[in-house]
Amino acid sequence: MNRPLEGLLVVSLEQAVAAPFLTARLADAGARVIKLERREGDFARGYDNYVRGSSTYFVYLNRGKQSLVIDIKDEDDRALLHRILASADVWVQNLAPGATERAGFGSAELRARYPRLITVDISGYGETGPPYDRMKAYDMLVQAESGVASVTGSEAEPGRIGVSACDIATGMFSHAAVLEALIRRGIDGRGSAIKASLFASMADWMSAPLMWHEYAGRVWPRMALRHPALVPYGAFGTSDGHRVMIACQNDREWRRFAGTVLERPDLATAPKYATQVARVENREEVEAVLEGILGALDRETLRARLAAADVAFGSVNTVADLSEHPALRRVEVGTPGGPVSHVAPAVYFDGEPREYGPIPEVDEHGALIREEFSP
Repeated sequence: MNRPLEGLLVVSLEQAVAAPFLTARLADAGARVIKLERREGDFARGYDNYVRGSSTYFVYLNRGKQSLVIDIKDEDDRALLHRILASADVWVQNLAPGATERAGFGSAELRARYPRLITVDISGYGETGPPYDRMKAYDMLVQAESGVASVTGSEAEPGRIGVSACDIATGMFSHAAVLEALIRRGIDGRGSAIKASLFASMADWMSAPLMWHEYAGRVWPRMALRHPALVPYGAFGTSDGHRVMIACQNDREWRRFAGTVLERPDLATAPKYATQVARVENREEVEAVLEGILGALDRETLRARLAAADVAFGSVNTVADLSEHPALRRVEVGTPGGPVSHVAPAVYFDGEPREYGPIPEVDEHGALIREEFSP
């Protein structure tokens, strides 16, 4: 079994989504992850009870971890945590800014005490000072604050990306940074100070719209299932009530699309249609013509023509469609209520199957850990 992080100890004072995403991926790769929780547990445990009595988000983000209830304000628990950290490789926390420093577990202090320790501090807005260091940074709030909502949705109204994009992106960026830090530590023996924030993650994703604004004075438009720079690139209805996404990335594809899919080879060279720039400038007229032709076809006929023309396409699916999708990979994960079929991690090592640990109950491993790290 491929578990390259076997032997590493990760200690995480975590809650919600971003930090748990990071540590779940480290656990998948074999790291031992001790999840520090309040007596009532990570509040994400209470988001719902839809997965055999457990929360959907908690099941998604906490497989393979050990749970230890701890009070970092209690003298004995503080001593216990230091004994654990003396053996740890990675420390992760996503509490409110300054909370761990006030408790005596600030990352700079920990690295001074344990020089090989890699520390990860995840916050909402980074170390920007007032007022943002005091603002709560829930996912949808950061989508709005970072401008993501301004480029999402329809012309009529901005929208939220329908999953926790800020949190998940931050967890992904942090995961990559931890792996970099482990490689560097293997070379020079030194720990690293990793800082991540939900806002910075979304600002990274917003690079193209920001450059449109700063260098061209252009506004990246909200276009629902359409693309601001490409036509056709969007969803088109069919005669049997489905919607198919179609994407022509260049004029060569457009010519194949016009001849084979539309059966209108004359549109391949017509002045308003021949080039990507012309099609964008005449978007309304071009899309109206496409809707008229494509709307007369049923989905299977349209998909067959698109495949024959080697033009990119996909269905506008529902979550129910995803559940039955032939490309969906699954793994089985244990939960307190029994095994669940879980979406498999996106990346895998071909020919090297991996098992995934169960979801822990609150303080499930508390007695074991306290005994192991007793004075």
